[in-house]
This record gives sequence, C-alpha cells and structure tokens, in this order.
Amino acid sequence: MTYDNACKYLAEQYPEEFIRWLLGIEPPEIKVLKTELTLEPIRADSVTCLQAENQILHLEFQTLSKSNPPLPLRMLDYSVRLKRQYRCGVVQVVIFLQETTAEAAFTEEYRDDSTIHRYRVIRLWEQDSAIFLNNPVLLPLASLTRSDSPQALLTQVAERVATIPDIQVRSNIAGCIEILAGLRFEKDLIQQFLREDIMQESVIYQDIVQKEAFKVISRQLNRCFPDINSYLIERIRKLSADKLEDLGEALFDFSEVTDLITWLNNQDRA
Repeated sequence: MTYDNACKYLAEQYPEEFIRWLLGIEPPEIKVLKTELTLEPIRADSVTCLQAENQILHLEFQTLSKSNPPLPLRMLDYSVRLKRQYRCGVVQVVIFLQETTAEAAFTEEYRDDSTIHRYRVIRLWEQDSAIFLNNPVLLPLASLTRSDSPQALLTQVAERVATIPDIQVRSNIAGCIEILAGLRFEKDLIQQFLREDIMQESVIYQDIVQKEAFKVISRQLNRCFPDINSYLIERIRKLSADKLEDLGEALFDFSEVTDLITWLNNQDRA
C-alpha cells in the first residue's frame, strides 16, 4: 500500500525527527536497521526500526485494525525477535493513521495466562496538530490530526510545505502529504492545495509510479511469455518508469523471449 511507502520513507529518511518526537531524546547517532527479524518475517516490509544509543524504536503505521496474527501478538513477537537479535531495549509505537473505533486502536498490550507485553498506541486523530505543523518532516501526518475544520487544517499544511526552502525536500514532503492526506480527503481537494508539478518531482511519487508501471508490464509479460524466468523479471523490475513504458510499446513487436533479452541488453548499453 502507498501509505506504507510514504511512512517508511519519512521515518527512514528523517529518523532523528521521529526519535525526538516519540522518545524525546537527542542521541548522537541513529541507525536505521534493515532487518527481517530472522525466522519467517511477519509483514517485515512495513516495519521501521531505528536504533538510538542502546535502544530500538520500532514503528508500525496502521490503517486497518484487523491483522493476522492480531496486532498485540505481532508486537510481542517483534519485541522478542529484536531483543534477541540486538540485545538492547525496545520501545514500540503503533501509529493509527485513519480514525476508527476498532478495539485494536485502543489496545496497548498483549496478555495471556503467563505473559503481559505493553507497547504505545498513537491515534493521530486525537493529536494536537501544532506539533506536526511546526515540523516539516511531520507535515504529511498533520492532515490526519485533530481539527474542528479539516479543510482549514489542509490549508495550513499546504501553506507550511510551501515555506520549505530546499526544493527537493519540499517536493518529497508534498508527495507524502498527497498520499497520507488521501486517507481523509478527496484527491481533487488535495490537488487544489498542493501543486501537482511539485508532488510529481518527489522521490516517493516516482517510486509509486515505477511500481505501478511494473505491475502493468508484469501482466503483459505473463500473457506473452508465461514461462519467463525470475532473472529477467528482476532485470525488468529495476527499469525506470519511462523505460517500462518504452518496454510496454516494444512488447507488441516481440515474438519470443530472445527479443526481450535483446531489448534489455540494448538498454544496458544505452
């Protein structure tokens, strides 16, 4: 899901801001842990772990309240794996992005006959918007925070993002805002406040475009060459969105897999 990409991008690109917000400390060094937590990963693609000094901040961003295994059990499992792998303390925070009355959003522990495990839950719709409006990195989350007038809040978010001096940072933050604000607002309304050309220059936007283009090409390839091998699929996965579009047009002229291999080799030499 695209909100996963946006949240992971923010937390891993600007880890110091999330450490300050959630742990309230100024560590000398922060490390983004690229871990699959050993054993069989459980939704490892949506886990963000930041190591600051001798503790790990484990972040989970949620929109859906149901999961398998249930969220409390999953948090216990992650905590045990992280402690076993890194031998340090673990602080876990689940951030619910979209307003819900589901029990999972109001549960902060796993409990059975022999075990009690606690973690923090943040419900963005209950949070003071000022904290997020005053921090450029947290602006994409601001549109989901507490407000008597959500549209006025979106206006404030747009005004604040326009003041970010660095063009690339501004476009990346705007791209994340578009994605996350979509959990609360209609797309047309968002685009009234945020310039589309700025959002399209963002890293996260380009990543989403590339992934969507790859999905389309994958369907075409499966029809043309059902037995295509995984090596070729990986080569195609690494193509840019523009190259994938070119491949989509070239496929109409291919009669066998060797035509595809020749086309890919030509792209490598280009």
